Amino acid sequence: MPPAWPTDANGLGQTRKFRLAVVLVVLGVLWWFLLGVLERETRNAEERAANMVIGQLRSALVIKGAEVMLSRYGSLAEHRGINPFELIEHQWGNYQGRCENSRPEPGGWCFQAIEQQSEQQKETVNGPKGWLIYNPRQPITVDRRQAYEAQPLAWEVTTEFADRNGNGMREQEERLTGLRLSPVSLTEEAAQTQDAQR
Repeated sequence: MPPAWPTDANGLGQTRKFRLAVVLVVLGVLWWFLLGVLERETRNAEERAANMVIGQLRSALVIKGAEVMLSRYGSLAEHRGINPFELIEHQWGNYQGRCENSRPEPGGWCFQAIEQQSEQQKETVNGPKGWLIYNPRQPITVDRRQAYEAQPLAWEVTTEFADRNGNGMREQEERLTGLRLSPVSLTEEAAQTQDAQR
């Protein structure tokens, strides 16, 4: 019987090693699954946050449009291209103000001012005109637009109008009805025209 103990101890050692290997494999699979869930949840959180900001800015533009229409002074056309973040009295953690570079930090918003060509258009009551830019951290969907990592999306404040003939273009007799946030394409051509306007 003495020779049986080394075999049993050897067998117990191999069993422990096998159990350890199984535990490590199970922990590895659980860790991989957890990382996938964590990545999906961070993407969902960023998507919800960006869409919430867009929704709040659109609400502020509806209110501003109504104020302008009810006032005797000013017109909706003067408010095209304004910075919608200035309409909300809230300190946004991910809003960087005017864009220092061509784009904000990942997950951040900024306002890219586009200087007008005439001095009269430059000096308006509403400040500089430009685009609102968002730089996503990862691929998400913002405002029904697919956004990819480090490829910013842009919006511009435009006017809405009563499109009576349904052609999508404003005619002289069709009146302005409000302000809205419209998507802008940030292609190379748009960037070149933006630089040319500076």
